[in-house]
This record gives sequence, C-alpha cells and structure tokens, in this order.
Amino acid sequence: MECLIIIYNTRSTFSYRALLLFIYIFNLQHALSRKSDLDAKNKFILSDPPMGILDPIDISPATLPHNAYPAEPLSPMVPTFPNSYQPNLTGRCPVNFTQISPIIEKTASDCSVPLAAFVGDVICCPQVNSLMHIFQSSYTNGSNTDALVLNKGFANDCFSDMMNILASKGASSNITNLCTVAASNLTATMCPVKDVSSFEKAVNVSKLLDACSNVDPLKECCRPACGPAIMEAAMKISMQGGGSGFLGNDFAGSGNGGIDVMSECKGVVYAWLARKLSLETANSAFRMMTGCKVNKVCPLEFEDPSPVTKACGNMSSPDPSVCCSAFHAYIKSRKKQLIITNIQAINCATMFGSMLQKSGVKTDLYELCDIDLKDFSLQAFGQQGCLLRSLPTDIIDDNITGMSFTCDLSDNIAAPWPSSSSVSSLSLCAPEMSLPALPVPQTSRNQDYGVNRRRFVLALALFASTIVL
Repeated sequence: MECLIIIYNTRSTFSYRALLLFIYIFNLQHALSRKSDLDAKNKFILSDPPMGILDPIDISPATLPHNAYPAEPLSPMVPTFPNSYQPNLTGRCPVNFTQISPIIEKTASDCSVPLAAFVGDVICCPQVNSLMHIFQSSYTNGSNTDALVLNKGFANDCFSDMMNILASKGASSNITNLCTVAASNLTATMCPVKDVSSFEKAVNVSKLLDACSNVDPLKECCRPACGPAIMEAAMKISMQGGGSGFLGNDFAGSGNGGIDVMSECKGVVYAWLARKLSLETANSAFRMMTGCKVNKVCPLEFEDPSPVTKACGNMSSPDPSVCCSAFHAYIKSRKKQLIITNIQAINCATMFGSMLQKSGVKTDLYELCDIDLKDFSLQAFGQQGCLLRSLPTDIIDDNITGMSFTCDLSDNIAAPWPSSSSVSSLSLCAPEMSLPALPVPQTSRNQDYGVNRRRFVLALALFASTIVL
C-alpha cells in the first residue's frame, strides 16, 4: 500500500466554468431595469455567445498576484492559476518540438515550480537528462539527417528554446542550476563520431539494441546490461579516427580530457539509441539507468556530528533524553529540504551510523531514539516523512486530482544501524545464484559444500492514506 500526496489543483476546467457562471448570475441579480426607446421594428434578438467564451482562460505569469512573503502561502482569497503561456522562441532551432512533445510535457510536470526544489535529484533531473538525450537525437542539420550532435551555432538557440518551452508549461526556471545542464551538453566536440553512418560502422549495433531495448528495472541496477553496452560503444567510437579513447595518450597532461571524451561519446550513444527506440522506451531506459546511479549515493551531507557525539558520549548507556534531543535536532538540520528514495535513506542511515561509530558512539542510536528511514527524508508539509520508491517516479498532473506523487515506505521502518564503523554503504543486491559443490570423499578435511551467505531482508510495510494539502 502506498501514500498519495496531493499538492494542489488549479487546472479544473469545471472550476473556471462555474466561476464564470457565478459572476454572470451575480451581475444579473444586480441589474437595473430601463425602459427601452426602441421601436418594435428596431427590436433585436440576442444571439448565442461566441464559441470558446466558457473555455479555460490562459493567463500570462505577468498578471499573477505577487506574494510579498514567498515563504508563506498565498491567502485563500487570492486565486492562483496554472503557469501556462506562449513561449518566446528564437526560431533558429532545427528541431521538431511537436515530435517530442510527450517527453517535454512529462519533463515540465516532473520539474513543476512548486516541487522541483524538493524532488530535483530523484524525479526532475533524471527526466531532464533523458530529455536532453532525446532532444539531441531529434536535431537535423539541413539535408544532413544523420547528425547525432548539435553544432555550436544551433546549440545555444535550441537549448534556450527548450528551457523556454518547459518554463511556459509550468516547469521551474532554475533547471539549469538544479540539474547542471547547459547547451554544451548537446554538442560533442571532442568525440570523433558525430553521425549515424559512422556510428553504425564502428559499433555492434545489434548487441547494443538487444541490451537496451528492454531494460529490466529489477536487474539493471544490480546486474546491468544496457549500461555496460553503452560504455562499450562509447569506448569504440572514442577510438575512431586515430583517437585513443579514455586510456590513450592523446589527452595526457590535459586534465580530465579522456573523461570528457568518454562522457561526450556516451551522449552520442544515447542519441543513437533515442533514434532507434520509441520515445517511451528510450525515456524509460534512460530514467532507469540514471536512477541506478542516484540510488547509490546519499544526497545528504553529514558534517561535524560533534553535537551528537558530545550528547551521546562514548558510554554504553547514554542519557536517552539528552542524547535523542541532540540527535533529532542534527538529523532535522541535515535533510536540506529534500525528498529522497527508500534506498537513498538506507545508504544515508548506514553512512551516518558509521560516522558516529568512528567518533566513539557505541550505542545503537537509531533504536535508542526511535529513528526510522522516513526521518532522513523531508517531512511533507508537517506530515510524516516521505520516501519515494527506488524505481523512477513521475509527478502526476491532471484536472481532477491536481499535482501528486506517490510516497513509499511511509510508515515506521527502522533505520539499519551498521554492524561496524567500516560499513559506509549497504548493498541491497541479492547474491548471484550458484550450483552446490560436488560431493567429496569423507576422508577429505575440507567438507564444505558451499559458502554461507547472509541475506538482508527488508520488510516493506506500506501505509495507505491520502494527504490533501
């Protein structure tokens, strides 16, 4: 079971029509009668209102009410409207935006203004990175329809148009800083392969498609198939035309040149895949691979845990009142107003517990102070902490429920205390299956028939509730 958090609803067509009808009736009740001076022959009949008068109203962001106190919500008496308007485009970008409009709409929704800052690392930025790859594959340079990268002349205009379109659909205007993307991500100046024909001559495209056409969300993070295939293809094209790839000497003494070449060549591989796969298949595969990287890292920064170590001491039985008060205050300050995934929360709990053990804390503070996984994630507007699922999640936006996203592990799942201070991360990947060893004579001193493996089992109990804000 899951917890659905509904943020707001401002796009109901019925609400606009009801509002207009109310205004019409109100004005009708206060109308004053007046004697008509028209003759019978000059009488006229009112016609039906023009088509579209009751359609939803598009309002420019410039007319939206200004909130003098941005930290506080707008007054209930002040109406809010969807941030939708006609974007101002350069007209110099040779990309068919209509062709990739479903992915643009999804990106705008996942990076919507009220939520982007809270879910940027786990929802918005993975979708933005996927859009960048798909957008790059949609570029056509005049008669050259095989181009897999944008030249510098078009990159700035196309990137500007794409950001303006996203903002016009309600996305945050801070995506470039939030997700660290720029026009240079659309160009691969250092990668020697930049077109489809050269790419397909250098790469085993059948092997690449087999690995990435159907990315298994349960296997890709632990036993990846598409990720290594992309790396192999990027390595091959980086060595074309006399290049030496990541390990060559061409970039000796040039800092991270080899890393930059591999990064740009990976972008070329992504662009080629986006051309061969459907929009949804490519977007799903790219999101999944980004999600695997995101879940391996704890986004919280645990700096100077001395307030906790002083309060809890190096004794075996610290004072619960003093210790837990300091512990909860420190955890609250570390959340950085972020909503994280359940696997990220496990990694954060493991890493911080290891830090405390290295600082001399001997007691399991998670058990002593009743710390749960949800305590490492942002408390959703005064409610219990929200943990997102480890699989890619989207923000849902419709005219009935408004904007919403689904929380996972929203009940009291205890945070795991590391077994030793040397454990800084916890792998949730199941061990590989292996066949039992062949029988050996009883006289043999080694009578082990296999290797004992420990399995970490995490019981997932899901809390069903709906929080309407």
